[in-house]
Amino acid sequence: MLLGLFLVVVFAFFSGAVLVAFQRLGLPLGVALTMFIFALIGSFINIPIAEERAYEPVIKLREVSFFGFLYPIPYFEMEERRMIISINVGGALVPLSIVLYELIRIAMLGQYDLLFNTTLAVLIAALICNAVSVPVRGVGIAMPSIVPPLVAVLLGWLLGDGNPTLVAYVSGTLGALLGADIMNWGKLKYLGAPMVSIGGAGTFDGVFLAGVIAVLLV
Repeated sequence: MLLGLFLVVVFAFFSGAVLVAFQRLGLPLGVALTMFIFALIGSFINIPIAEERAYEPVIKLREVSFFGFLYPIPYFEMEERRMIISINVGGALVPLSIVLYELIRIAMLGQYDLLFNTTLAVLIAALICNAVSVPVRGVGIAMPSIVPPLVAVLLGWLLGDGNPTLVAYVSGTLGALLGADIMNWGKLKYLGAPMVSIGGAGTFDGVFLAGVIAVLLV
């Protein structure tokens, strides 16, 4: 009973924080709520986008007969491993759609200086995220979860040009996505997992949370 109540309170706090972050970005309440619902539902949907193949040495055994006795002899054989790379709707596509909306909006408003600063912030955030990300075999790309939002907050303050919230969200989201996932694409096939999902943890994924936390902190 207490555990259920605790989970309800945590979910209410989390959903409220996400909605506040979306509204601070300029999304109307109805749109913010819709995007949050899409993110929750989309957490369970992974769309395959690529397949990677790698060849790895595998130890196998064969039996050799010697004077009527069978002896196991180990040997190496190159074995093909296939990996499906997919993208999660809730953890990646929803935040990407918000980023795209914000970039189109400032471009239509003619705020090209802000657009340039945002692009520069994304580049810096991606390079930093890539520097601290580490491929972990059997797990995926690991990165300290606090790095993307903190970097995004600093970039929002430095390059915000009157709109630090937008710069923080875009650089936090794209910085985590590009730096940790896309820039490590060539290493994914060596992780030893049958499938890797970009944004696979849904609303609790680093790509989704980086932008939200950055907006709340800026």
